[in-house]
Amino acid sequence: MYSLSSIKPDEFKSVQYTTKDKVAYITLNRPHVLNAIDQHIPKELYLSVLLANDDDDVKVIVLSGSGNAFSSGYDLKQYAEGSERGVAGSQKMPWDPYIDYKFMGACTEAFMSLWKSYKPTLCKVHGYAVAGGSDLALCCDMVVMGDNARIGYPPARVWGCPTTAMWVYRIGAEKAKRMLFTGDLIDGKEAARIGLVLKAVPEEQLDDEVERLAKRMVNVPSNQLFFQKQVINQAIENMGLSSTQRLATFFDGMSRHTPEGVQFQQRAAEVGFKKAVLERDSGDDTLWSGMNSKL
Repeated sequence: MYSLSSIKPDEFKSVQYTTKDKVAYITLNRPHVLNAIDQHIPKELYLSVLLANDDDDVKVIVLSGSGNAFSSGYDLKQYAEGSERGVAGSQKMPWDPYIDYKFMGACTEAFMSLWKSYKPTLCKVHGYAVAGGSDLALCCDMVVMGDNARIGYPPARVWGCPTTAMWVYRIGAEKAKRMLFTGDLIDGKEAARIGLVLKAVPEEQLDDEVERLAKRMVNVPSNQLFFQKQVINQAIENMGLSSTQRLATFFDGMSRHTPEGVQFQQRAAEVGFKKAVLERDSGDDTLWSGMNSKL
C-alpha cells in the first residue's frame, strides 16, 4: 500500500516519529488543542507503525502525547458547531452510512495498527485520554497512566460509540457497561484497579516507568515478542473483535444522527461545542428540550 521509502516523518503535520535505543517513539503533536485527533493523525500514526515494524533496530513502540494531555479525542468542535457540514463526522441529513463508515472505519483501522503491530506497543497517558483518545490508547498492548490522568468515553451519553470496542475486551461486560452507560471519566488509579490499564503511577514518575518497562522488553528477541503477542491477540480476536468493531463503527455514525444527536449538534451550533458538552455530561436532562425522548 505504501512504499516505505516514500514515508517522510519530518513532513508529518500532527505526529512526531523518532527512534532511540531500540525504541520507536510516536508522539501526538497538537498540544495547542490537547492533541485532538485531526485528519492527519490516523494516517501518520499508521505510517509510523509501518516504519517501526520495518526497522530491525526497533524492538518496542511507545505512544504518547505532547503538552498537557495524551489526547482529548476527535477534533469535533468545527463539525459539532456546524462549520464543517457534510463531512463524514457530521453530515447533512439524510445521513449516508456508507460515507460515514468509510471515514470512521479508516480511522479505526489506523488505530488498530497498534494492536496489529508485530512489535509491542506501550501507551503513556497523562492528562486526558478521552473519547477517541481512549479508543487510541486502548488499542495499544499496554497502557501506563498517571495517577491523576483521566480516561473515559463521554460521547457514550450522546453523539458517539467507541469504534475500537476495546472496553469489553479489557474489563469485561459489566464494567464496560458501567463506563459506557454513564460516559464517566475515571482516574489512573481506578483504571488500573479495574484492569483497564496495566499500571498507574504518580505523574512525575510516568516517564521513568514507561522507559523502565520498554527497556525490559528490548532485551527480549523480536521473534519472541512477536510470538507471545500473536497468541494473546488471537485469543481476543477469536472472541469476535473484528465483527464487534464493525458494528461499533456503524453505531458510532448512527449515534451522531439520532434525534438526540442532531439536537446536540444544533445546541453546539447555538452555544458552542464546549458548553454543549458540559450540558450533555452534567446529566441534567432538562437542558434538552423539545425532544420526545429524554437523554
